[in-house]
This record gives sequence, C-alpha cells and structure tokens, in this order.
Amino acid sequence: MKYPGLFQARWNLGGLALCNLVPLVLLGFWLWPVGQMLCVIFDEWLFRLLNAPLATHSTWLQVWAVASLRPFDAVVGVILLTLLIRGNWVFKTTEVRRGFFGFFSILLLMVVIRALFSKVAAHMGWQHHSPSMVIEGAVRMSDYFPGLEKAWELKDRSSQSFPGDHASVLIIWALFLTLFSRTFGQLLVIWGLAVLFMMPRLVAGAHWGQDDYIGGLLLAVWALGWGYFTPFTYHASNFWLKVTAPVFALLGKLPVVSRMSVVSAAN
Repeated sequence: MKYPGLFQARWNLGGLALCNLVPLVLLGFWLWPVGQMLCVIFDEWLFRLLNAPLATHSTWLQVWAVASLRPFDAVVGVILLTLLIRGNWVFKTTEVRRGFFGFFSILLLMVVIRALFSKVAAHMGWQHHSPSMVIEGAVRMSDYFPGLEKAWELKDRSSQSFPGDHASVLIIWALFLTLFSRTFGQLLVIWGLAVLFMMPRLVAGAHWGQDDYIGGLLLAVWALGWGYFTPFTYHASNFWLKVTAPVFALLGKLPVVSRMSVVSAAN
C-alpha cells in the first residue's frame, strides 16, 4: 500500500533540537524570578481585563458562561476535527486520513508527555491555584450560575491549573496544521480559532495566562518535536491506517458517510 508523503521515516535533528530547546527556554524563563514576576504582572492585568466586565455586562457573562461549560468543549472538538479532516483545505483529499492519524498519534504522545511532566511539576512544587481563587475581587461565574456548575461542570477555577491541558490541545492542533498550511488565510483561521477557544478559561479565571503560553505551549512543542521530527508519526500513522482499513471499507458503503474525505480518500 502506498501512502502520501506527509511524514518522513527519518530523524530531523534540527527540528527536534529546536522543539526541545524552546520548551526548556520557556520553562527556564518561567522559573527565573524576574521572568516569573513579569508573567504574574502580565497575567494579573490580563485577568482583570477579561474577568472584570463579567460583573457589569450580562451579555459578556452569559456568553462566556456557556463557553466555559464542559459540553462546549465537545462543540470545539467537532469544529477542530471538521477542519482537520476537510478535504482540499489544509490536506489534499488523498492525504486527509493519514493527516488525521498523524495528528491523533501526536496527541496521544502529548498525553504521555503531559503525565510525565505533571509528576515532575508536582514533585517540584510548580502547581498553583487559578486566578479566580487568589485574586481579590475576581468574578466567579459559578456564583451567578450555581445550577450550571453542578449540572454542566462550569469551569471557572482549579487548584492545579498548571499546565493548561485545554490550551495544549488547541496549540498542538494549531501547530500541526501550521506545518501543512499553504496560505495566510489558513493560518489566520487556525490560530484565530485556537486563541478564541483558549479564552473561556482565561475569562473565567480557571487558568492564568502562563498556564497556556508557558505550560500549554511547552507541552505542545515537545509533542510536536518528538512526534513529527522523528519517525514516530510516520510509523504510527501507517499502523493506524492498516488497522482501521476494514472499518473505513465498511464506512465507505454508507450513503452519506462515504462522501466524507476521511472515508473516501484513497489512502
């Protein structure tokens, strides 16, 4: 079986080195007392800018309350997946299925990296409470909508907010698609959506900015480095393509589903 050449069965040492250096620089800056002070100053300003209007603008409060619900994460997931598997957008139709499994493999790798990093962070005492729990005068949406918090898991605080898991998924999605983007318009859509969907946690105060632009970013870059710039994604995507081939063969017989690029693509 011949596969399109999205991924390479070789090591890209330059790319791998860069994707290890960037997280280390970010982490070093964050741990440096001056760097940490700058992050805190910026994050407090950003939080007050985004969070304070919740107390005086009911529309702002309601919009971000909905966006902070767990079910909204599923909506975001559908949007990201739709763009990922849309034929002839970032990926050619014949590359969609392989591109999807490449991203899926890197995402699984990031889960492993996240688990290992969390153990290190816990051991080193890097965890912290979210801004809604420590900044005086913070507006908690759960105080306005206690029913939503119980029924739909409204997310506006965390006792362990570093790193930002939600942000790391959005960033790895954006970085992955950026590798294959061909136009400025694609980049604008990809990063515009990534930043937009990171906003609910920041507005609600469930995360500090540094949880995202330090923690979420370093996890995503590490995963991209060890996934894309090594033979990992090449072999992993080949594996998933072979294992799922019978499933897609069956899906290809369904009237509507068979039209989807990820199903009809001749991978």
